[in-house]
Amino acid sequence: QVQLVESGGGLVQPGGSLRLSCAASGFTFISYSMTWHRQAPGKEREWVATITRTVVRTHYLDSVKGRLTISRDNDKNTVYLQMNSLKPEDTGVYCCNALSPYGDDYWGQGTQVTVST
Repeated sequence: QVQLVESGGGLVQPGGSLRLSCAASGFTFISYSMTWHRQAPGKEREWVATITRTVVRTHYLDSVKGRLTISRDNDKNTVYLQMNSLKPEDTGVYCCNALSPYGDDYWGQGTQVTVST
């Protein structure tokens, strides 16, 4: 059974930090690119960051470059999103997504991040 389970969300003040985790099971993790998406209240879901499966490259939404860092631990089947210098506009539900070269596409349920005073 495929599972992606996010954790690490919460309430943080502007300028603060959080580290999100997404634990994967039920598929060959190393064969999948991993991506974080987010959805703010009343807005469409948007892509945030991707880490590739082989030659490990990372890609970021312009507004998060230099503040958010995606990484993966293939031994632990986990992808992370280190979030620093958080802003209120980073508020939303953060979901991880696994995508294989063959089109297999899995999603987690998400974890809430709220940046507020």
